[in-house]
Amino acid sequence: MDIKEIQNLIKFVAKSGASEVKLEMDDIKITIKTGSDPENTAVQYAPIPAQIPQAVAPPVEAKPAATETPAPASSSATDNSKYITIKSPIIGTFYRKPSPDKPLFVEVGQTISEGDVLCIIEAMKLFNEIESEVSGKIVKILVDDSSPVEFDQPLFLVDPS
Repeated sequence: MDIKEIQNLIKFVAKSGASEVKLEMDDIKITIKTGSDPENTAVQYAPIPAQIPQAVAPPVEAKPAATETPAPASSSATDNSKYITIKSPIIGTFYRKPSPDKPLFVEVGQTISEGDVLCIIEAMKLFNEIESEVSGKIVKILVDDSSPVEFDQPLFLVDPS
């Protein structure tokens, strides 16, 4: 697990409101504890085989990332108010098809029903199928294939009519 993945995990935990998250993998153990605000976030990271006392990382500022995402969404919010936004339930990598040689799950203009698979989001080597909770017509796909996505990031616009 590299530092970028750890930073993304910290941001996800800070946004989720969880007070403590523990993650153990083959070679590392990570514990993230949060207070009531993001400035009180503490991270403990230790390689498991070394059995070294866990170190506490400095608090992570989550505010700059929060100011970057609302700007594009607010400019298009007035145009897209009649559409339902399908958002990412997890952080990970967005894929529009099940494998490189297979067709896309959905395309713009396609009619979807509840339970239809819209995409896959890979998180920590697990491929999670994202199913539609609404019926309608895909108006816009907001994320490029193989792009990283954040928790609660808009993925699709659906016209329910």
